[in-house]
Amino acid sequence: MAIDLPKPIIDYYQADHGDRGAVADCFTDAATVTDEGNTHRGRSAIRDWKAASSKKYSYTVEPFSAEEVDGTIVVTAHVVGNFPGSPVDLRYFFLLDHSKIASLEIKI
Repeated sequence: MAIDLPKPIIDYYQADHGDRGAVADCFTDAATVTDEGNTHRGRSAIRDWKAASSKKYSYTVEPFSAEEVDGTIVVTAHVVGNFPGSPVDLRYFFLLDHSKIASLEIKI
């Protein structure tokens, strides 16, 4: 990645190219992910969310900017795949809890 990101976020994007269990492991036990209007709570639900989205779509994600806003790290990434509206630049709002992600919200 060409931008400077905290390790938990780097781990998330690296895991996103592979297995859904590795993605879920990037999060705290009580973490939440909000994507496409749905909120997924806990590692098991996050694992299921990632499995469903990976089965439904093939895509690549290339983060190109990041900023911290009131303790939230906002990463903007170019996403290309077989989903409606591709390609698109998405914003990922990460809240970290030490070495894990406590919440992630993905928005257009």
